Amino acid sequence: MESQSGAELLGLNADMVVQELGWDEDVDQALRDDIMDIIDADMVEEAVEAVDVVILWWRDEDGDVVDGLVDALPDLADDGYIWLLTPKVGRPGYIDAASVAEGVTIAGLTLTSTANVARDWQATRVVRPKGNRK
Repeated sequence: MESQSGAELLGLNADMVVQELGWDEDVDQALRDDIMDIIDADMVEEAVEAVDVVILWWRDEDGDVVDGLVDALPDLADDGYIWLLTPKVGRPGYIDAASVAEGVTIAGLTLTSTANVARDWQATRVVRPKGNRK
């Protein structure tokens, strides 16, 4: 069985509108390219319609993860989700898992899964709680 690429682990498809927030020079360009290949489009920065997925790159120096998650919600479709990408342990900008989990909870969201998607980045899937989707 062939192993999946990081972008494939994100469960994206060509019908999805994906918004990217928090881009900077340190992001994994190969992962970004793979995502855009899968969705067969560029990721949007400023959404003109509800988006299915938000790719949120977040590092310790970006501030409180709660703020990033709350900022990612306005353009997100009711059944959409956020992939919070944070540097892995030992990488510059690393955020410990407890801080991520606490931020997700404070933002009123639910953490569902994590995946290693690139050499320096891990992804945490964050959704609105069931029954509380607005």
